[in-house]
Amino acid sequence: MKRVLIITYYWPPSAGSGVQRWLKFTKFLPEFGWQPVVFTPENPDFGLSDSTLEKEVAPTTEVLKFPIWEPYQLFRLAKGKKLKDTGVILGQKNPSMLDRLAVWMRGNLLIPDPRVFWVKPSVKFLADICGQNNFSAIITTGPPHSMHLIGRNLKRKTGLPWLADFRDPWSEWEFLDTLKLTSGARNKHRQLEASVFREADVLSTISPTFAAEMGELADRNIQLITNGFDPDDLPADFQQHRPETALLEIVYTGVIDSIRNPLPFLHALKAVFGKEQGIVRLTFVGKVSSQVLAAIKKDDWLERHVVLTGYLSHSEVFAHYKKANALLLILTQTKNAKGNIPGKLFEYMATGRPIIGLGDPGGDAAAIIRKAGAGIVFAHEDLEGLSRHLSALRYQNPPEKRSGAKLELFHRRNLTETLAKLLEKMVRSKAAVHLPDR
Repeated sequence: MKRVLIITYYWPPSAGSGVQRWLKFTKFLPEFGWQPVVFTPENPDFGLSDSTLEKEVAPTTEVLKFPIWEPYQLFRLAKGKKLKDTGVILGQKNPSMLDRLAVWMRGNLLIPDPRVFWVKPSVKFLADICGQNNFSAIITTGPPHSMHLIGRNLKRKTGLPWLADFRDPWSEWEFLDTLKLTSGARNKHRQLEASVFREADVLSTISPTFAAEMGELADRNIQLITNGFDPDDLPADFQQHRPETALLEIVYTGVIDSIRNPLPFLHALKAVFGKEQGIVRLTFVGKVSSQVLAAIKKDDWLERHVVLTGYLSHSEVFAHYKKANALLLILTQTKNAKGNIPGKLFEYMATGRPIIGLGDPGGDAAAIIRKAGAGIVFAHEDLEGLSRHLSALRYQNPPEKRSGAKLELFHRRNLTETLAKLLEKMVRSKAAVHLPDR
């Protein structure tokens, strides 16, 4: 069995779709002849954690942990408390001077990201490890894009073939636009990105739009491997058909932040059901922005019909899927919105519950939903269409079970097979280049 070194910042107990992507790849890779060895920080600084995910790491997966130093620690010493996440600071109306300084430094001094100080020691450590292990390939996944710099430098030292996986863009990532970058900082990002695009043997990403945009920048082919779902995550007693109850249960899972706006949906919900009590309930499972919380608290009807659970573990989320009649998907309203395909979309589809989306009807997520017959996506300004759909949903019978053929395309096992084929081709191509002349 070939061994592949996977370099990732996010790993259980960290939570989120970035963790799920490579957690599932490592689960299924051995079925296709690849033994994963994961390299990840020993003491990472992440916002969300889910200890239940640690149980999903396959016993056969070797995990190497190496200490990391991140500059946020200095700010915490200065503030005497936990520094807010950069995204939280950006969403504040009146951030403190120190918070503003943290954002400026994040954008202009820590390039490509605050994990850049992990690059040099990790390359030194891994070069020794590679000398003692029979690795056939290297994989890096970002953001944080410092992981790709580790892969680039490690390839330069070892000559091992390298696949760089992008869960978000780099120089064209919408997040960078919020960091007050100087022209010099922006150019540095582009230079580092170009070196990764040039030196990686294979480049992959999660959506057709990201693949097309990266392909233009890199002037080469970008492989598409979407996120997906794992049927093993669904409880054994989970029924795909939605429950028949008098109460219309709509569930949203995930983060509601400054780039995900559910307010049009709340307006439509009240417009349709606002004169009735006990007919509909909307549950937000996860963290919700202060702006949205304030809007709910200002409205008596919304306060009675919107439930806020706060963050729950991945396993606990399925209890809410189980009772749902429909699932709400809030897509981003940003520069990268067309290519934004939330990881939870595929899990939504696996439940069999109809999806109500709010976002770009011409985006990649909407195209997947249409192709699978899994629901419909409305533009944020289409209040009339959304209201009609909600009215009809209340009286719909449980939908017929959808054909599994379209969903199977997004099964984590099938996606991992695609990854394994890319690895095999990459290794063969690299070997062919080094064959001696006869």
